[in-house]
Amino acid sequence: MKVMIMAGGQGTRFWPWSVKKRPKQFLPLHSKKTMIQETYERYSQWLPDEKIFVVTTEEYRDLVLEQLPQLPSEQIILEPERKDTAPCVALTALCCLEKDEDEVLVMSPADQFISNPQELMESLLLAEKIANIGYSIVTLGIPPTRPETGYGYIKTKDQSFRENKVLHVEKFIEKPSSAHAENLLNDDNVFWNSGIFVWKPSTIAYYMEKFQSNIWNTLIKNKGDLKKAYSMLPKISVDYAILEKANEVYMIPATFEWDDLGTWGSLERFKNENHDNNILIGNVQVLSSENCMIISENKNALVLGAKDLIIVLTEEGLLVCHKSQEQKIKNLLNSHSKNDK
Repeated sequence: MKVMIMAGGQGTRFWPWSVKKRPKQFLPLHSKKTMIQETYERYSQWLPDEKIFVVTTEEYRDLVLEQLPQLPSEQIILEPERKDTAPCVALTALCCLEKDEDEVLVMSPADQFISNPQELMESLLLAEKIANIGYSIVTLGIPPTRPETGYGYIKTKDQSFRENKVLHVEKFIEKPSSAHAENLLNDDNVFWNSGIFVWKPSTIAYYMEKFQSNIWNTLIKNKGDLKKAYSMLPKISVDYAILEKANEVYMIPATFEWDDLGTWGSLERFKNENHDNNILIGNVQVLSSENCMIISENKNALVLGAKDLIIVLTEEGLLVCHKSQEQKIKNLLNSHSKNDK
């Protein structure tokens, strides 16, 4: 088994703390260590270092080496630009197959909280066994604890496989509305999509040729010029590109605590609140304010009479957002970026 840590995203929902030059996977969101350092150490507890790789874009190569000095540069797979997870997965598989390597791969995001590395290991060792059967794809599902609208979901079939430890996936469900999320929470066959996938490079190649031949053939024909290849590739997630189309997809219910750490609101589950349910980080003073998250990196901040707000002040900018609107931060940033062009 090899682990491929995917670390090429921009983490725009954490703006202005997470910015293009240093996105959230390179920030200490959960502890004093950065997210990519936590992820690497989680796997290095039970895998030898030569089995752990990082997949990122060329612009973050130096950041990866700075934060993971133990990682040999030849264990970094570089994309010329970010094109979402489908091209990332395809390039990773192609790099393995060109070396005649078909060992099972764990594709793992770099920016998640996982409470128990031992339980993660046990789940992935079981996933490895399933992934070695035919063209099987295995993912880890998280039993939902709240009606979360920012996550994707997985619905499994009623009949189980291998003594209920592995379930056959029926379908993937994209980020739902609040009402839909409430209904999903009451369905015993529904889980959060962890974004962790386990499969062989040859399995990736099989499904790429079957469902995304344009991506696969473009990479093969232009493997000597990846920049040219990537300029022709679509931005598409591996969920849309393959997983929602494939039949042999299985899911293992996770037994560990998990969090995506994808939004400001997710930090509330890890940071201590004061008596007015405020989370204050940095040089912040408040008065008559409640249920706010307020962060100021370098400047003094005074906040009076605020309620249910996310306020973040860094050298990159200022964010003032009602907590109910935080899922729209990414869309607003993308719209602003397009208008600047």
